[in-house]
Amino acid sequence: MIYAITSLAPDKLMSEALLQIARAHWNIENGLFHVRDVASKDDASRVRTGAAKKVMAELRNASLTLIRQDGHKPHPARPRSAVKRVMSS
Repeated sequence: MIYAITSLAPDKLMSEALLQIARAHWNIENGLFHVRDVASKDDASRVRTGAAKKVMAELRNASLTLIRQDGHKPHPARPRSAVKRVMSS
C-alpha cells in the first residue's frame, strides 16, 4: 500500500490524476536530480556556504547541458581510485 499527502481539493482526488502527478514528479527526479547526482556526485558535495552551493549546482547543470548538446549521455562520476589510476598511467 502507498500513502501520500496532498493539498488537492477532494474533487481532484481521482486515482488516475494522482498517478499522473506522482509520475510527473518522478520524471523530474529521475531526469534531472538523479542524473546530476550520479554524474557529478552532487549529493556528496561539501560546498555549503554562501552562494557557493547555488553556483556549483548551476555549473553542474551547465556541464550536463553541454554534454547533452554535444549528443552524449552523462556518465557516472568515476570513483577517486579510478582517477588516481588514470593519472598515474
